[in-house]
Amino acid sequence: MWILALWILPLLYKFSLTALPAKPENISCILYYKKNLTCTWSPKKEINYTTYVNHVSNSSTGASCSFFRPTITPPDYFTIKVEAENKDGVATSDITHWTLNDIVKMEPPKILSVKPILGIKKMMQIKWEWHDSLFSSSDFKYMLRYRTINSTHWVEVDFQSDDLVYNLTGLQAFTEYIIAMRCMVKGSYFWSDWSQEKMGLTEEEVPGGLDLWRVLRPAEVDGRRPVQLLWKKARGAPVLEKTFGYILSYFPENNTNLTQIINTTTQQCELYLGGETYWMSVTSYNSLGNSPAATLRIPAVNETPFQCIEAMQTYFAQDLLVVEWQSSDPVVDTWMVEWFPDLDSEPSDISWESVSEARNWTIPQDKLKPCHLYNISVYPLFQDLVGEPYSIQVYAKECAPEKGPIIKAENIGVNTVTITWKEIPKSKRRGFISNYTIFYQAEGGKEFSKTVSSSIQQYDLESLTRKTSYTVRVMASTRAGGGNGTEINFRTLSLSVFEIVLITSLVGGGLLIFTVLTVASGLKKPGRKVECCLRGWDFGDPSSMRGMSLFLFQNKPNLKEFDDSVNTEDSILKSYCVPSDLIDKLVVNFENFLEEVFIEEAEKGQENIWGGEKNEYVTSPNRPDCPPEKSSQVLTEIPSRKSQLSEMSEDNSSEVEEQLLSSGESLGPDYFYEEGALNPYLKNSVTTREFLVHETKTEV
Repeated sequence: MWILALWILPLLYKFSLTALPAKPENISCILYYKKNLTCTWSPKKEINYTTYVNHVSNSSTGASCSFFRPTITPPDYFTIKVEAENKDGVATSDITHWTLNDIVKMEPPKILSVKPILGIKKMMQIKWEWHDSLFSSSDFKYMLRYRTINSTHWVEVDFQSDDLVYNLTGLQAFTEYIIAMRCMVKGSYFWSDWSQEKMGLTEEEVPGGLDLWRVLRPAEVDGRRPVQLLWKKARGAPVLEKTFGYILSYFPENNTNLTQIINTTTQQCELYLGGETYWMSVTSYNSLGNSPAATLRIPAVNETPFQCIEAMQTYFAQDLLVVEWQSSDPVVDTWMVEWFPDLDSEPSDISWESVSEARNWTIPQDKLKPCHLYNISVYPLFQDLVGEPYSIQVYAKECAPEKGPIIKAENIGVNTVTITWKEIPKSKRRGFISNYTIFYQAEGGKEFSKTVSSSIQQYDLESLTRKTSYTVRVMASTRAGGGNGTEINFRTLSLSVFEIVLITSLVGGGLLIFTVLTVASGLKKPGRKVECCLRGWDFGDPSSMRGMSLFLFQNKPNLKEFDDSVNTEDSILKSYCVPSDLIDKLVVNFENFLEEVFIEEAEKGQENIWGGEKNEYVTSPNRPDCPPEKSSQVLTEIPSRKSQLSEMSEDNSSEVEEQLLSSGESLGPDYFYEEGALNPYLKNSVTTREFLVHETKTEV
């Protein structure tokens, strides 16, 4: 039993390793006319090496085979059976039956010519050839496709022809077209490949219509109104339409006799009109005639346009920019869409397009320049009236700014600074600015940043380090990225304005207090001042006395009697008002002051001293050498404050005078230099001096 099992197991193992080929299925055949019959089936790949055999004894090692002429010729009927064989066995497919006319694929026709027919507009005639004796032209059906030279959209047309000629109609005048053809045997499943393309041009005709638009600009100082007229070929006009020129005519609405005509070869014209309403008309012409006229009404300056557009939005759908708007007037159903790049200068490239029976407009995204801002305006049109436009701005594609803003550092303080900048020019923004970022860094320190909205154009940096150099730049950002501006450097202050004012105030206040204390200390010892002021005067010398008299009278003092009760024959008491700052001047620079005054009066006042008013002198017993007719001049200085003079009584003045007269002694220099006992006439003097002149009679 065990021996039998051991003998059967190898046989079972060998049988398990046997792999018969799969049965061929899904047999398909194509008869390539004048070439071969090719058949395919599945499976397309076997694990083991497999040979396929058909009933005509042709062999193949793949999942297809071909039969070459003259073995196969239509309209024969054909039966095909495929056998798959490998080392382990054979598998046979089902028998399939074929009619060769059903599976034949012809060669594409050869186009001979594509030409217009003289006198027939918008049509071209296509001719082709066919060389074969097995099929006639009536056995085929054809397909023709065509497009304009600047288009990618093909239009297909099915037709049958017995004479190998076809007239293609419904074309545009004077337009180039590209033509291709293919054919198929009637009853077959397969079209031929497309023929080689052929180009043709339709016949010229009278130019088509025009689209007319205007751009109104503000009136100038002289009242003239600039109006730019723009026109182009109407939608659907022939691409290669031949035009020799354009005729523009315009006139005021209330006076057609003032019609003016302009002949031009361009598609725009700049006019200067008055403030009234005007009508415009433009036609194009060639050798065959004139196009229909395009007309437009220019409103008066004081005319108010109607409004009906309430809102507008834009969005992108695949590769299209879509503009939608809402209108409050259901009657208005025609619109003019205007768009142009928004540059810093006056727009020069204005495009426009008419929209009817819709409230949206689309444009391919690649028709707009990337990174450029566009102004899109929609004008409602009703009969001859143009309404108020609704405008919006959009980028077909946003980019990072070309550069950042130019910045300045202002109000630099100890730990603060104000960074200001201006908007980037429109041509450099390349997108909607979403925010600004200020980057600042101390010398050798860490960089910090602050982000602000796009509406802010200045920012105060705080918590800076005193007396430190900083580098600052500002980056402008859009959705696509950011652009950095130029860097600037600044240095914070070591002291603030407040600190400088405080230090200056403290120092100045200290100096002021010191000066006041010094002056107050000096005023406590007035004798020293008198000694200082009178030092250098020789009271025994008449010339010295005259100099002092000249010095004291240089400011033209007003002589005033101090006491009216005193007898003028016995003694004369006169007071002279001296400037209040005389003592201060003497203290500061007495010697120079005296020299200047003495020299000036010596040159100008010689006559006034000796030959002017009569001077009264007091005879001094210390000067016996004075002539009898001349009295010595003794000046007695009585300093007193103005407030104290008003309080001085007449009795006190009289007592002082009597004491001086009864003593019979003159006041010598020792009186002025005595420090211990202050002259009673000087005890109240600070800034004002009064001089008393006493005259005594001397016996000869």
